[in-house]
Parts: sequence; C-alpha cells; structure tokens
Amino acid sequence: MELLKTLSELCAACGVSGNETAASAKAAACLKSYADVSTDPFGNVYGIVGTPDENKQTLLLEAHIDEIGFIVTYITDEGFLKISACGGSDERVLTSSQVTACGKENITGIVTSIPPHLQKDGEESGSGSFYVDIGMSKEKAESIVSLGDRVLVENKLEIMQQHIATSKALDDRSGVAAILLALDKLKDKTSKYNLCVLFAAQEETGERGAKTGAYKLSPDLAVAVDVTFGKTHFESDDSTGKLGSGAMIGVSPSLSRELSNAFIATAKTAEIPYQLEIMPGTTGTDADKISITKSGVKTVTLSIPLRYMHTPVEVIDLRDVEYTAQLIAEFAQGRCEL
Repeated sequence: MELLKTLSELCAACGVSGNETAASAKAAACLKSYADVSTDPFGNVYGIVGTPDENKQTLLLEAHIDEIGFIVTYITDEGFLKISACGGSDERVLTSSQVTACGKENITGIVTSIPPHLQKDGEESGSGSFYVDIGMSKEKAESIVSLGDRVLVENKLEIMQQHIATSKALDDRSGVAAILLALDKLKDKTSKYNLCVLFAAQEETGERGAKTGAYKLSPDLAVAVDVTFGKTHFESDDSTGKLGSGAMIGVSPSLSRELSNAFIATAKTAEIPYQLEIMPGTTGTDADKISITKSGVKTVTLSIPLRYMHTPVEVIDLRDVEYTAQLIAEFAQGRCEL
C-alpha cells in the first residue's frame, strides 16, 4: 500500500457529517483489497477480514470517515448562502476562505468578509453568522443549491517537509489510512483474532455511526483510531502529543485498562514508539459509544498527534500513521497477551 497516495485520495473525498457518500465510497474501494466490504444506509463502511473462526475473539478496528464542514441554512435575496457549522469547525479561519458548495453540482464560493477599510473599531467579521458568495442571483442559486446541502473548505494534501503532511480531513482520514496499512501488514500473517473493520459516519455530530456500526458487528475488543492534539510550541506537554513520537495509547476510566496495558506492552516488546494520552473522563471519540455497545466492549484509543485540529490545514507526521499501523498489526498477531 502506498500510504501517501491512499491518504491523499481519502482526504480529497468530500465527507461532511451526514453526507459521507463520496468519502465512504473511496474508503470502501480501498478496503476491498483486504476484506469483504459492505455499507449501510447510514454511511458506515464495514469490512470482514477472512473467514471468522468461532474459537477466536473478534477485534474491531474503527476510525471515522466524516469530516467537519458546514450546512446551508438559508439563501438570501442577493443569492448568498447562509451557513452554519456541521461539526466543531474552527470559525477563526473561515472568513474570506474559498469553499465548495456541494449542490446539484459543486460550486466555488467565497465566505464573505468586511474589508478592513470599512470595519468599525472593534468590529469583527463573521460574529457567528457566515455567508458564502457564489456569484449568482437568488433564482440561479436556488436552482443548484438546496437548503441542507453541505459546504466544505477545500485543501489538498501537501508534503511540507519530508514526512510532515498537511490537508483538510486528516481528522480522521489518517486513522482510516492507519487501519488500511495495518491490514496490509497483516496480509500474509496469522491473526489471533477475527478482524472486522468499521469506518463510521457522523462522529463529528455525536459519534452516531459508531453506535449503530458496533451494534451490528458486536465485537469483543475494539481499537478506535482517531487524532489528538499535537504540540506546536506553546501548549503544555501533558495535554498534547509530540509529532513523530508514535501513537498515543489512551488511558481513561471509560476505556479498558487491560487493553491499554496490552497495547503498551506490545509497543515495548516490538520496540514501536508510543506515547500515553491520559483522559480523566470520556474520550470524545467513537470509543465512548463502542465501549457501551450491548453488554460492553473492551475498547482502547490509538490517537495520531495532529496540529491545527478542525481547520483545513491540519498537520500530521506520516511516521505516526506508520507506527499506529505497526502497533495494530503486532497486537493482532498476539504479540502480548491480554
């Protein structure tokens, strides 16, 4: 598997929460090389690896396929689109951005702003209400764009320096890529577990796809691969992870400490770089829904450090994706016992 090519294609696909069709299709196409693939009306992508053995426990590998974006709530008399956040977008970077409105056809637009020459003292652009100029009359706009259509700030994947990459939607297409890479590493290996995969919809709007998807798959154990806050230069070390230092293994009251310890032991035994992510409550990831599925699922998080979360210029170290994949593959082979 060519990690950079796969990740670039995953990030390029549109998949704002609740409208993951294109992103789900791309993820499903990638997954077909390793598993029997299916989808559901919710937008989830499922994969069953090989033929399940009733004597083995089932291990779920999960990452969410959706991304943050915006939704059209109104069209003004001037033909401008009023938009609201769909997921926790960082609105500080939105003003004057170029966006794509995904209507009957994709339309380029510009988020409106007040020129600095016309701003009054202390006045801020936006103030929670944002409008997109698509250069059309109201009649023309309504013929192409419907209320409820999604709007996306576009940005393709670029390599900044060696293994440092930037793109939109690295949250959580990097997690999807890590699982695909883990499956690639396991192709000719024997797994201790029955392996299943879930690329879940609507994480950014309430971890909804993980709830329905985990219920369908009913695993015994689960690994939720997501992103976490990567350190830039001023945040505290205890609330961030360092890029290039490996996946952050989650430790939390809402996670299985037994499974967390097993992944820590696996990383040490296989000499894979790793970090710890200590969370005092729930995790804010799909793990929160997976862990309470049916009678309960032993769940752990593996988080890839990422800078500038929920912006179109998220940044990761590709080595962390590799380390995450390697850690999953080693654990799946039974490197350390639970």
